Amino acid sequence: MKPKMIWANLGVTNLERTQKFYTELGFRPNNPNSSNELVSFFFGENELIIHFFLKEILEANLKNVKFGDSQSPNEIIFTLSAESREQTDQWAEEVVKAGGTIVSEPESFGDHYYGFVFADPDGHKFNVFHM
Repeated sequence: MKPKMIWANLGVTNLERTQKFYTELGFRPNNPNSSNELVSFFFGENELIIHFFLKEILEANLKNVKFGDSQSPNEIIFTLSAESREQTDQWAEEVVKAGGTIVSEPESFGDHYYGFVFADPDGHKFNVFHM
């Protein structure tokens, strides 16, 4: 298999809240792929696309696939790379200001790693670290 692209699809309950949260964090909207069923953003220098669909739309279009409660255990966690410890701390503040939840506070771990975990308003978790 040699896919042309790869992107992620996450289920959400409120598109306006999702749009506001990721816009406030500074992610670039993928506007041609936004509608009344989804909002979409580019993540990172390689511009990974994450579509945030209304959960019921995903389940209706992906036959026999159910999406779990994002407030409980995750199947995947995205990692966002920070340029410095200071930027990591700044992002933690921005997450809280935008309405996210800090799951684990910024701290050192392993050899030369520093980071934290946050959840967006729908409970999707992201790991932020600097190494």
